[in-house]
Amino acid sequence: EKFGEGHFHYAENEENLDPATVDSHRAILSLMEEFEAVDWYRQRAGACDDEELRAILLHNMEEEMEHAAMILEWLRRRTPRLDEILGTYLFSQGDITQVEKKATGKDAGEIVGKGVANAPRLTVGTMKGA
Repeated sequence: EKFGEGHFHYAENEENLDPATVDSHRAILSLMEEFEAVDWYRQRAGACDDEELRAILLHNMEEEMEHAAMILEWLRRRTPRLDEILGTYLFSQGDITQVEKKATGKDAGEIVGKGVANAPRLTVGTMKGA
């Protein structure tokens, strides 16, 4: 794709974006691409009949996972609200939908029942720490 098409476009005029926002955009695009590559390698390995090729494809998939983890960590370190959210959900035990209830006292079903407008959201403001 050419710059400006597909996922590569900015929601706002690039001249209005500060360097940290542009870097975050780069990281998010890269994270998306890494997980897309994970998916592609997994599918190819799953469909492959040759054991040696399957092993190579799975190895490559794991490399892409490492890349994604590094980018996610970069984003976490620069986005305080994302750090909080990841701290709540990552490495938790039990039913994932109940983790929020333990953290906030609200059941995920209650939030969905009240509509999207009342659901906790990760927004640009919260990502900037506002």
